Amino acid sequence: MMTAVPVSSAPDSASALLSLAEADAHRALTEDMGAGDLTAALVDPERRSRARVLVREAAVICGRPWVEATLRRLDPQVALVWHVGDGQPCSAGQVVLEITGRSRALLSAERTLLNFLQLLSAVATHTAAYVRVVQAVPGNRASIVDTRKTLPGLRLAQKYAVRCGGGTNHRIGLYDAVLIKENHIAAAGGITAVLQRAAEVAAQAEFVEVEVENLVQLAEALEAGAKMILLDNMALGQMREAVRITAGRAILEVSGGVGMDTVADIAATGVDRISIGALTKDIKAVDFSMRFDPAEV
Repeated sequence: MMTAVPVSSAPDSASALLSLAEADAHRALTEDMGAGDLTAALVDPERRSRARVLVREAAVICGRPWVEATLRRLDPQVALVWHVGDGQPCSAGQVVLEITGRSRALLSAERTLLNFLQLLSAVATHTAAYVRVVQAVPGNRASIVDTRKTLPGLRLAQKYAVRCGGGTNHRIGLYDAVLIKENHIAAAGGITAVLQRAAEVAAQAEFVEVEVENLVQLAEALEAGAKMILLDNMALGQMREAVRITAGRAILEVSGGVGMDTVADIAATGVDRISIGALTKDIKAVDFSMRFDPAEV
């Protein structure tokens, strides 16, 4: 049986971010470089260079700890000047970062640091777009929430990126919260039965949430004392009725059928949370490039 990693939320302290980024950078560089960078070895080991990282499209930047961990693993003395910080917007053609360090290190780190930037900035940018739409809805109270639909090994990094985009993290994994879905309900013998069992482990969980597919199941969940309920693939009319029936007795979250064209209408129903797997799953990498100054430093 696997031992759960004792992390209750995506890291937000400087030390936690550094530790996570260092581990991810080590794994990524090992994957890319193996025993060494054969091409970078063609460059004089004493040569130093200056490079700029540019973004080719408007985006919300994310990935600074991973970029720095990647570079410093190969050149501990590297100097970095950031012009755009994590969570900040930038425009197409803007210089995000200037780097000065050993030429070989910069060359070897280039693809890995750009991979981190393009992925995490894409998540932050996508999240920010949803957040903007929802915040424009009059009377809205819904938060945009992520899911476990993440790249294996980079979940915490992607969840950090969601927060940089203004979103909220759902559970981190199977170990920190209880989310009772359709198959759990079927296997346990019904909503009431599974909620009774959940009460036995509630003290170990950040929260207990149960999924319902219709208003009958919603009523049963409320009767059984559910305090957090996931409305799965409900129509807008059902969502509005669910909000009316619940009357503040439980937090209501919506999942399924959420897109940029539907999220405003969903927020307008009065639900508390909207979870979107696409924040981390269906993303298009932000376009970055790294350009060397031909003059030696």
